[in-house]
Amino acid sequence: MNDESHLGFFDIPFLAHIPNVVYLAPTSKEEHLAMLDWAVEQNEHPVAIRIPVGPLRETGVADNTDYSILNKNQVTQKGSKVAIFGLGNFYALAEEVAKELADKHGITATIVNPKFITGLDEELLDSLAVEHQLVVTLEDGVLEGGYGQMVASYLGDHDLKVQNYGVEKAFHDRYNAQELLAENGISVENIVNNILKNVD
Repeated sequence: MNDESHLGFFDIPFLAHIPNVVYLAPTSKEEHLAMLDWAVEQNEHPVAIRIPVGPLRETGVADNTDYSILNKNQVTQKGSKVAIFGLGNFYALAEEVAKELADKHGITATIVNPKFITGLDEELLDSLAVEHQLVVTLEDGVLEGGYGQMVASYLGDHDLKVQNYGVEKAFHDRYNAQELLAENGISVENIVNNILKNVD
């Protein structure tokens, strides 16, 4: 598997279920540096940081997250009806989907940067039931046993619908990344269409 095709589809389910491990997914250079600083300075947990594929985006704003408060997600846009969780590399995809919903369908979605792969922000998930009908999770990893399925399992007793996007469990070798994503329904058009089928 060459670097151009590798999306890191094998590590999320494995690392996310090791006891006491904190697994982080940065979406920017600033987050990556802040996570590294915290990981080195603390001694409570073994820490893994998922390195994003491709160049890291730069926000120009320092990340002041207190990562010792485990599993606290960041809501970067407050909306209603739909909440989109964009994990790591797929945070930008969450923004693209939200923009399409706003520009063409008048829906302002809530956008969430989870940051933590190894646990859930249960307080946030519980709160979404008030003004949301659907939760969408986007992860550049294997769907089975991944972050999205943890979210879906937690929300099983809620009235919220959940849609999970990830890649099927298989040995993907010498593939075109965009083609593989499309085969798994991971495109702005498909995600938006599926959202519209499930919200009023």
